[in-house]
Amino acid sequence: MTTEAPTPTATQRSKADQAMRHLLRVPDGQRAIPESATHRIFGPSILLSASRCLLSYIVLPILLPLLGLAKGVGPIIGIPVGVLALTFDVLGIRRFWLADHHQKWLFSAVYAVVGVMVFTLLIVDLVDLLG
Repeated sequence: MTTEAPTPTATQRSKADQAMRHLLRVPDGQRAIPESATHRIFGPSILLSASRCLLSYIVLPILLPLLGLAKGVGPIIGIPVGVLALTFDVLGIRRFWLADHHQKWLFSAVYAVVGVMVFTLLIVDLVDLLG
């Protein structure tokens, strides 16, 4: 008597899910990473983005002038931190999709809102730096 291995069933995904997986380069058929791995990157990623916002709204405009430091220092610090924060935000979103996390859309929305704020600060810094 032979037993056949069950054939894997294809996961049915909405068109929005398919589009997001394509955008984030999440391959179909890949084994999902553990959800705990997604939560490990969420905290540091959001912390980095929050640090960028604190730099932009408190440290650079208030504390640096009180210390007598030059005005042009803000963009020099803000641009690299902003780029790094955006990179971690995208990696965080991708990690939730790789895990096929049940709340991937919610976390993607949180990351997107934070990312838009950081991107806006990045544009302001670039305009300030380029004059």
